[in-house]
Amino acid sequence: MRIGEKRRLRRDPLAYLDNLSRRSTTGLIQLPWGGWCVSDPVLAQTLLRSPEYHAGKSGFFGDLLPTRSAQVEVGHAVRNLLRAGMPHYRAALTRAVAELPTASRWPAAGTRLLYRCLADLLLHPGTPAETRKLLQRSAYGGVAVHAPHVWQRARAEVLRARLLAAVTEQVGRRRKNPVGEQRDVLDAVLSACPAGTPDRTVAELHLMMFRAIMSPLSTSLAWTVLLACLHHTAPTPWPWPADHVVREALRHRPVAWMVGRTLPRPLDFGGTTLPPGVLLSVSPYLLHHDEHLWSAPQAFQPERWATTREHGPYVPFGMGPFICAGAAVAHTLLAESLTALCDSARLTVTGGDPRPVMAESTVPRPFTLHRALTSPTTT
Repeated sequence: MRIGEKRRLRRDPLAYLDNLSRRSTTGLIQLPWGGWCVSDPVLAQTLLRSPEYHAGKSGFFGDLLPTRSAQVEVGHAVRNLLRAGMPHYRAALTRAVAELPTASRWPAAGTRLLYRCLADLLLHPGTPAETRKLLQRSAYGGVAVHAPHVWQRARAEVLRARLLAAVTEQVGRRRKNPVGEQRDVLDAVLSACPAGTPDRTVAELHLMMFRAIMSPLSTSLAWTVLLACLHHTAPTPWPWPADHVVREALRHRPVAWMVGRTLPRPLDFGGTTLPPGVLLSVSPYLLHHDEHLWSAPQAFQPERWATTREHGPYVPFGMGPFICAGAAVAHTLLAESLTALCDSARLTVTGGDPRPVMAESTVPRPFTLHRALTSPTTT
């Protein structure tokens, strides 16, 4: 990639992707960082539903689990644990929002807010204090959410290794002293793993789920707050339900801007023959911004969700066999969080920029959220 292209990509990765898509005449674009992306919306949806494309295990788990069925079991167990923990999350959310400062720096503040509400579900209070402290440091220190700077990522790797060792020890303890109930995500993972799964593998799966919960929730909540504040600057309450704001934010700035799989066999696509081993992706961002499928796709319009008309393909959590098992729970957590932030308060932002930072996901640039109470809160 030439220096000019790198600069354009860094300046606005989504605009860069839009430009690549417009220049394509085959419905398929070669990505400068490797692999291919299906840019034609009809072909992209066909691919996402293709049994051949989804053959085998999910790449999300790598080689940690031996079969697709084992992957499904773990994903469903964690989803069910979070769903059952919603009452605890709501109670913790009320306290956390009440203690939020008048001005807070996001996305970091959103990460801290969510972790406070999820901490006991990730590792229950009976877990050794040192292990829970390591998990907290990991949530804030670049393990749960990708750190932007190289030196931060280096420190995060050291922290991750310490956390992995501590959780591995905890797995051994829980196996020796089973309690018969699922108290947290680690219990859920442990109960769903096949018999004989090594302690360290269980710990690695727990850390994987820790990141899979914290990173998209933190990033999506930050986008939701930022986009809504940028598009409603009047000194009046937002005119949209929280559910509609969340849906539109996930459409406008889907966290997973690329969903890809390595081809198991040769595939002819868009007039191009792709060999096995090539990474072929679909972009939820491109699908969500296709002008033939959406009305005013570049505009942030939560009101579009008041009806079921003029909606294009909505795939913020993927589509087909490998759609995220926790999609509905994640949406509920985001809507609950946004509702709590807006309760008896007016939200405004300074320093907001809708262009994302290119990382593992579409991360918003730092901004300051101002939360001014409009009436006394009650407890």
